Amino acid sequence: MAKHNLDSLDRKILKLIAADARIPFLEVARACNVSGAAIHQRIAKLQGLGVLKGSQFIIDPEKIGYETCAYVLLYLKNPEDHDKVVEKLKKIPEVIECHATTGAMDLFIKMYARNNHNLMEIIHDRLQPLGLSRSETIISFSTDIDRQLPILDDFEEEDDDLDDDENED
Repeated sequence: MAKHNLDSLDRKILKLIAADARIPFLEVARACNVSGAAIHQRIAKLQGLGVLKGSQFIIDPEKIGYETCAYVLLYLKNPEDHDKVVEKLKKIPEVIECHATTGAMDLFIKMYARNNHNLMEIIHDRLQPLGLSRSETIISFSTDIDRQLPILDDFEEEDDDLDDDENED
């Protein structure tokens, strides 16, 4: 994957829209001291490069009846069926992420279920028939950190905040 070199304006725009995706472009333009047209062009460029991958409203799964969040490690009977299994997983709406990983498992998925009983049904009725030799399920009790990656300036070190915290003790 190619890393894109972002200039200071790109980084400032990304910081602003990551903090508030609904911020008006005109407000971004004022904060960056450039024209609204320049912001539109930069946003289009960042989208074209794949740096920005759309915008969306985030739905709270619990508020619409999905009480159980689970991570499931999938071990395939035939690892060469990877692509076919991924295509079938795309058709299971409760599966919201699927990762090819290192380690003994073949796939790592994140999914939501209405409750633990519903989770068991999904695993038994929809995941096992995909050709699994076995699976392991981890239920998440809460999400303690959920954030975007920070937009760092070229000269910033990622662990600066950690060093500050250590110095406070």
